[in-house]
Amino acid sequence: MSKSQFVCQNCGAVHSKWSGRCDACGQWNTLAEETVSGPPGGLKAPKGTSKSAKATSFTALNSEQEPPTRITIGVEELDRVFGGGIVPASATLIGGDPGIGKSTLLLQVTARLARNGLKTIYVSGEEATAQIQERATRLKVADSPVDLATETDLRKILAALKKAKPDLVVIDSIQTMWSDSLEAAPGSVSQVRACGQELTRWAKSSGAALILVGHVTKEGQIAGPRVVEHMVDTVFYFEGERGHQFRILRAVKNRFGPTDEIGIFEMHQYGLAPAREPSALFLSSEADETGGAAVFAAMEGSRPVLAEVQALVAPSAYGTPRRSIVGWDNNRLAMLLAVLEARCGVSLGARDVYLSVAGGYRISEPAGDLAAAAALLTSAAANPGPSKAIYFGEVALSGAIRPVSRMEQRLKEAERLGFERAYVPEGCPTAIGDLTITPVKRLSDLVELIAPEAVS
Repeated sequence: MSKSQFVCQNCGAVHSKWSGRCDACGQWNTLAEETVSGPPGGLKAPKGTSKSAKATSFTALNSEQEPPTRITIGVEELDRVFGGGIVPASATLIGGDPGIGKSTLLLQVTARLARNGLKTIYVSGEEATAQIQERATRLKVADSPVDLATETDLRKILAALKKAKPDLVVIDSIQTMWSDSLEAAPGSVSQVRACGQELTRWAKSSGAALILVGHVTKEGQIAGPRVVEHMVDTVFYFEGERGHQFRILRAVKNRFGPTDEIGIFEMHQYGLAPAREPSALFLSSEADETGGAAVFAAMEGSRPVLAEVQALVAPSAYGTPRRSIVGWDNNRLAMLLAVLEARCGVSLGARDVYLSVAGGYRISEPAGDLAAAAALLTSAAANPGPSKAIYFGEVALSGAIRPVSRMEQRLKEAERLGFERAYVPEGCPTAIGDLTITPVKRLSDLVELIAPEAVS
């Protein structure tokens, strides 16, 4: 028995009839017709024995059983993000923009592990074998004993994997895989969900580590239903700008490690390599003598990262002032401008405001409020402000500066990189090497310290 249903290609919601708008996610023109074979409900009758599931108490489990040994890659940035290495019998999903370097990174990983004696298979549904070999030659890894396969039929892939019994498998990409048990087109929600589930089930039963590559939508999210992210153990996003040489591998889900770690890589002619000095990678090399720049001491998991926040306050050429932001939250900038005007007497409402984080880095923690405020103040006052200074702290609506986490670690990293001054919330350590630490209680205090000319 077969029937037709309409599936949203954005969220995976199933509709009985076509509609221009998905009722679940609200997106327009995302419903596609798919044919479902089998009994009503879409599930086939179970096969095999009818034994019931058995629950086992924790006390009955072998307490001396050791956890599975992780597969150490040998690249510090990758091992950091994975939480110490790849866990066997796990499934990892990596998403990123086209051309960002996902295939390059994974080809380097499989080649490195193959040279270490592991059985690795690289399955590509987008490129021919000659293309992969050409890239491997460019990356200087063509002599690695990696097994290559160019196939999209899930049935053939699973049969080959069961026969080869590999330690690590890379599927590039999950959107190109298709199962003949479904009549939907490759890349559709039903195919992505079914293929992802079958591959994950194989990885759990075989003990091999599985890495899936996923395409992303124009909003930057992994394409396909979110259920794919739920069924895998780890979800990484590969970020970066094509015009910049660095890339960031960010963990957003990890059942075996931290979810707030990042790995920073630099793009070279021979592929991706770990960044030499990740903490200072997002700093500008030139000193700004006109104002509008402030260094923020951020935290990415257990790693401190220093990033430069750049601001430009200019007279508005039109009736409505413009707000342009890159690498920061639009709502936080609106809040910060309101606090500067209401609590500090700095009027920026009638002027154009441009704010950018250098190097394509994105600030996601509230601790960047103080650095953004410092950049705006020095730009409005045309004053470069204190040299070799860092800023961090959350700005409240009352104008108070709130403490943030891991303040001592941020200060130690700034002192190690040669900074001389730090403007921080109260309660911060006051003795970190030769670093001059200035506690700031309110945002108005920062205005008086670095840019009193900005007060209108």
